[in-house]
Amino acid sequence: MHAEIWLSIAIGVGLATACGLRVFIPLLAVSVAAHFGHLPLSHGFHWLGSTPALIALGVAAVLEIAGYYLPWIDNCLDTVASPMAVVAGALVSVALMADVDPFYKWALGVIAGGGMAGLVQGSTVLARGTSTTTTGGLANPFLATAELVGAVVLSVLAIVLPVLMVGMVLALWGLLAWWFAQKLSSRARLRRTEVRV
Repeated sequence: MHAEIWLSIAIGVGLATACGLRVFIPLLAVSVAAHFGHLPLSHGFHWLGSTPALIALGVAAVLEIAGYYLPWIDNCLDTVASPMAVVAGALVSVALMADVDPFYKWALGVIAGGGMAGLVQGSTVLARGTSTTTTGGLANPFLATAELVGAVVLSVLAIVLPVLMVGMVLALWGLLAWWFAQKLSSRARLRRTEVRV
């Protein structure tokens, strides 16, 4: 594959990851970058760079951001955002793979783009549920702010420094997998200790 194709895949996966934090921020970033000619879009997705799409995605992003700061609405938004994040992750990945065979483009978009968005969205849903349960929702605005900052930073990095961003995402997932494995291992040791006693 050509370097441009790998670069477009890296940008798409990076933006799909950001879709797991906020659905419309990465789509807005793509729209702005495409509107000003910084980001080429694949055939059939040029509408993302149009002025109406830019306005609609801007309004949607503002409403999504505001909704996550309203108590209990944020948990309701997670119900709607979870499937939307997967769709947005797949869409943004496919929209950026310009010179890829349609079969591979959609397969990569759904598996890599939708998969990354779904994994990240699932973690935020769990974090918000834990925050709501343990703090009565008082910590949710802090979580919403962290997700917003993460979505903006990941979106900008995905467009400006896509290879670095993909490396950071892989390192983060590796760290999370290690942490999860350590937790499972410590629980297993604790159970073995309880059985002996």
